[in-house]
Amino acid sequence: MLNVSRENAILSIEICRPDKKNALVPQMYHDMALALESADSADIKAVLIKGSHGCFTAGNDIADFMSKNEDKDIKDTYRFMMSLVNCPVPVVAQVEGLAIGIGTTLLLHCDFVYCDENAKFAMPFINLGLVPEYASSYILPRISGNLKAAELLLLGETFDAEKAYECGIVSKVVSSEELPNLISQTLTKLVDKPKMALVQSKALLRNQKDDIEKHILLELEVFAKAMVSEPAKEAFSAFLEKRPVNKHLFK
Repeated sequence: MLNVSRENAILSIEICRPDKKNALVPQMYHDMALALESADSADIKAVLIKGSHGCFTAGNDIADFMSKNEDKDIKDTYRFMMSLVNCPVPVVAQVEGLAIGIGTTLLLHCDFVYCDENAKFAMPFINLGLVPEYASSYILPRISGNLKAAELLLLGETFDAEKAYECGIVSKVVSSEELPNLISQTLTKLVDKPKMALVQSKALLRNQKDDIEKHILLELEVFAKAMVSEPAKEAFSAFLEKRPVNKHLFK
């Protein structure tokens, strides 16, 4: 479900679960965390995160998420996200197809985000009776402005690559044919830089790490309470049962 490789000072993490649109399960979060935690080794200068078969990730596998120990699932996800937040070298994301839920959230912690023109994004937490996660409610207003952040997080609707670019979530939008070359060129440029300067420059750029970590914990506290609320229970049940949501329970 995950392909990890190390070549030419690049750590590549490919999400590979095409039959489920690369939806994520706890073991995948665990394995991605282990891979990212190894990025501080001397021979790694950049990290690439991408999806397989023309899809980044559809986010959490809801059926799997609801059938297992929620505390453990959150710990696996938290470990992955914190390893991404604390990754010392630049992280490049290659986004094709869907980037849903945490698939969009994690992009906020990458240093270069390139997507194809057909990519689709969404942070639909509010539609599931939940709240924003992993500092998205902290970072988005700062990069997009309060009005655009409210539109993305309070409506929870799917948005296209152009909107993602306007909101500062992606660095550049190109065609599907151009995307691999752009990714390769960027990684090559990064690998050619002095390692110490690369790491120190990223640390200086990402100078709000303490505030971000505090906000992540605040969001998780609210998220945990929301998970056991009636609206969330109804939203998840409706999703699994493939039926309309009973909005009378959304109080």
